[in-house]
Amino acid sequence: MYREAWRLQTEQFWVEDMSDIDWDRVYDRYQAVLPRVRTRGELSDLIWEMQGELGTSHAYEYGGDYRVPPQYQRGFLGADLAWDDSRSGYRVEHIYRGDSWNRETDSPLAEPGLAVREGDVLVAIGGKRLTREVTPDRLLVNTAGRDVSITLRSRKDEERTVLIKALASEGALRYRAWVEANRRLVHQRTGERVGYLHIPDMGPWGFSEFHRGFLSEFDRDGLVVDVRYNRGGHVSSLLLEKLARKRVGYDTPRYGSPVPYPPESVGGPIVAMTNQFAGSDGDIFSHCFKLYNLGPLVGKRTWGGVIGIDPYHHLVDGTLTTQPEFSFWFVDVGWRVENYGTDPDHDVDVAPHDYRDGKDPQLDLALELMDNALAGYVQVRPDLSTRPSLPLPTLGGR
Repeated sequence: MYREAWRLQTEQFWVEDMSDIDWDRVYDRYQAVLPRVRTRGELSDLIWEMQGELGTSHAYEYGGDYRVPPQYQRGFLGADLAWDDSRSGYRVEHIYRGDSWNRETDSPLAEPGLAVREGDVLVAIGGKRLTREVTPDRLLVNTAGRDVSITLRSRKDEERTVLIKALASEGALRYRAWVEANRRLVHQRTGERVGYLHIPDMGPWGFSEFHRGFLSEFDRDGLVVDVRYNRGGHVSSLLLEKLARKRVGYDTPRYGSPVPYPPESVGGPIVAMTNQFAGSDGDIFSHCFKLYNLGPLVGKRTWGGVIGIDPYHHLVDGTLTTQPEFSFWFVDVGWRVENYGTDPDHDVDVAPHDYRDGKDPQLDLALELMDNALAGYVQVRPDLSTRPSLPLPTLGGR
């Protein structure tokens, strides 16, 4: 397995000379450790170290013949809870709302008919009473995706028991809450003049999220595009193509509003945000946003990994190894985004105390730059008073 992982790099690495690394010597160096390997995890460590000698991104190893331990997946309620001494239970501080049409991405406490309200107190789960020591987290172990009974006490101190289906994860739910909170903030601070969208990755999910935000936000005076925490993928060129559309006119019907031309094009300024957790195609998007001069880029230097992969080579026990196959070159910096990333135009960090206090200095600066760009900006739209007018010619001198 070790030799196969090494050989796959030899045959698939993006440049034949292995970036001038003595790959045979690398093989011998780590092969000497093989007799000491005693567990499957140690073999993984060895392969990772060997592939790490390439000094590139996307050289992974995962999966394989591991013993699967018992799975006791914790369930989630999609809500913030806090212990309330006076009422001997956990007060429902906030119920997160995701996509109401998808029960896997909405709080089970928001299920129609349950009438659970913020301020209610959770006093029991599965018939077991909660205490400060016996927490909801403890009683929700092994309930993911399962029906579980919960007992609630209303503000009138009336108790009732309802049946809910615990979530397997709150990730999508809390992600939606974060995006919508950012969007509301942008709308409020700009008087609805500026739109906001977030792109979580450059795959099917990110492509969907881009259009979910873009199609409702593009036709404002400005647009904030957030690619922080972008996990990469392969669709950045498709998204940049839409952001780069230059609005040059409107298709004006008798009935309905004028439609921008090209369709779905941004008429005003754009500001983008990125950070150190945006990588791969997130690196590429961030760098090309600058190359296209679409607007200022705010945040931190990106991850720095743009040698892509097409993983499908498995080892004998099902382990998947990846070979950096597709390197990236740019007209301004050449190969140097790999192992460096791209610098923002405006470097600003989110410190731990900012996060604790619910502050977002990166978004604050993005909105400040947007305010400057919008100063004196007027969106040009069709003026019907200047439309063509063809009066009828006079007949018989009248």
